[in-house]
Amino acid sequence: MKYNFNEVPNRRNTNSVKWDLYPADRLPLWVADMDFAVCPKIIDAIKKRLEHPVFGYPLVSDDFKQVFCDRMHKRYGWQVNPDEIITIPGIVSGFNFAIRAFCANNSSVIYQTPAYPPFIEAPNNFSLEGISNDLFYQEKENIWKIDFDKFEEQIKDNTSLFILCNPHNPVGRAFTVEELTRLGEICLRNGVKICSDEIHCEILYQGTKHTPIASLNSEFAANTITFMAPSKTFNIPGLACSVAIVQNPELRKQFHQALQGLGSFVSILSLEAGLAAYRDCDDWLLELLAYLEENRNFAQEYLQKHMPLIKQNNIDATFLMWLDCSALPITESPADFFANEAHVQLNDGNYFGKGYEKFVRLNFGTNKATLETALNNMRIALEKQE
Repeated sequence: MKYNFNEVPNRRNTNSVKWDLYPADRLPLWVADMDFAVCPKIIDAIKKRLEHPVFGYPLVSDDFKQVFCDRMHKRYGWQVNPDEIITIPGIVSGFNFAIRAFCANNSSVIYQTPAYPPFIEAPNNFSLEGISNDLFYQEKENIWKIDFDKFEEQIKDNTSLFILCNPHNPVGRAFTVEELTRLGEICLRNGVKICSDEIHCEILYQGTKHTPIASLNSEFAANTITFMAPSKTFNIPGLACSVAIVQNPELRKQFHQALQGLGSFVSILSLEAGLAAYRDCDDWLLELLAYLEENRNFAQEYLQKHMPLIKQNNIDATFLMWLDCSALPITESPADFFANEAHVQLNDGNYFGKGYEKFVRLNFGTNKATLETALNNMRIALEKQE
């Protein structure tokens, strides 16, 4: 392999949220931030821009827009035009902008739980009602699925927006064409716009395909605002560079208005990094996906063999595991237990919606040695409870 993902930089004392927020004796497998050095071509692009000593207000280059459009066509057969692209400083900002653009003061917003915590927080930021539509675990297929009847029943007369997460964080699913079609039809039938967070769309494992919901037909495209970014795929979340794809001219105008005074531009260096990632780093991405898939397989097999009371579902996308710890012989929350007894920091399931306090989210986007050490620590901590 050209890139060595077993060697990761020391991230302590680098103002890293992942590594410096919690005590130094904890191994951080929590926030969705990988530990791998980025593709050298991204660093080269930033260095080249730094050779020019002026950092004025940036324009989004035609190259950036065209490279992104070409990527959509190549990967998904989706025809996106450059004028349908709006760059934004982050996808969390993006769906908050979407709420500002498309929701009246008395609106409600629906999302699917377990949910990435900012989905839950976003309606509250505007004093709107958030509607939690629970996914359900299907043991036969070992995946989390959508209850479509319940989803439609929960939509209210004032529901303006559905925040979709595909691939889904934290359950690691890339939804099928059939599932997305049913969701799209329900939203059209009920006058609900779709805000689709597809930030993990390129972290896919063998046999898995991502389908942007807006690519399915013209009606869905006219009713959807899609968010993508190079941040998770190419491990540059600290360089806030995200893209909103808005194919409906009226929605695009409304979204532009919602950005005024709040999200005016993406930084020069972020744009350079994003362009280099999408244009020059697919060889790095292919090797990354192979490494992540090995990590996923290792973690799943380790848990099954050594900690079988922890229930896990199939993961076909993302570098995250959603673990049901309800059968463990512990009294405190599993996140607190593993932090205090195993010195492994995981995400507390309580933040992903009601009823998930016995779950944790584990990030396997690190080198295998760190992952194995963390899993060993978790196993030893549990063995002490027996």
